[in-house]
Amino acid sequence: MLKHSIKSGLSFGLTSGIITTLGMIIGLYAGAHSRKVVIGGILAIAIADAFSDALGIHIAAESENRHSTLEIWEATISTMVFKFIFAGTFVIPFLFLALAQAIVACLVWGLSLLGIFSVYIAKLRNEKPWKVVTEHLAIAVLVIILTHWVGKWVASVFC
Repeated sequence: MLKHSIKSGLSFGLTSGIITTLGMIIGLYAGAHSRKVVIGGILAIAIADAFSDALGIHIAAESENRHSTLEIWEATISTMVFKFIFAGTFVIPFLFLALAQAIVACLVWGLSLLGIFSVYIAKLRNEKPWKVVTEHLAIAVLVIILTHWVGKWVASVFC
């Protein structure tokens, strides 16, 4: 059984790693259609956003004034590590597949992983999995749609 602080880091890192990275991938692809740009974006997200989210978790935990220093650092480090790992996995399809195929692979990978984790969360909370999965995937799909259109808009205005 995972400690609460590590489970928080895993939950946040996985969810943020998937949704943020997928949104960025889709937006950059829609705007630039460049493998280099997308890979650079993934690596930037994996590093910068992992540290940013970890600091956010750290400060939020400190502000609650109910966690030990060890719990705060466990949540901080686990958030950073899990966010980096999950975001970083999205580079792999771009190393082995054509650009359009890599985009599809990333969508399948990210939404599948989020769906599986949502089932786990539903079971922990004794809720109906389909409701939790639908809620979480709907938010992810909304982010994907919005970033796609923002990428298209940026390409049409600035390119």
